[in-house]
Amino acid sequence: MSRLDQCRLVNLEKIESPKGNLSPLYGGVHVPFPIKRVYFLYDVPGGAERGGHAHRALQQLIVAASGSFAVTLDDGLSRRTVSLNRSYYGLYVPNLIWREITGFCTGAICLVFASLPYDESDYIHDYQEFLATVRMPANAG
Repeated sequence: MSRLDQCRLVNLEKIESPKGNLSPLYGGVHVPFPIKRVYFLYDVPGGAERGGHAHRALQQLIVAASGSFAVTLDDGLSRRTVSLNRSYYGLYVPNLIWREITGFCTGAICLVFASLPYDESDYIHDYQEFLATVRMPANAG
């Protein structure tokens, strides 16, 4: 099984009302891990790319809270791109998946739920290092 198969869209609960919709999220329920950090990306200039890294341990759920953007996922063997444009869908991204976020529309807000607090040592910023890490035999160091 490809690690990309672990990446999946999560259908978030949507409570509809004439006054506006609401989507509650609970770690371990709607989000498949305990939430340790939440952050959002906004005012991203047209043509800019975010991401361009992988995480050694951290898992994420990425939501287009407003607008739209695309997330390209790469497990070192194959790639696929997922468009996010509805606030009631989240994209689950496990650890050791390279991600690039592109195609932000004007006013887009990318909301990210993370399984761990920020830790720079968890990031893999170099794609060749990422490839070496994911292609390392399971029993190696």
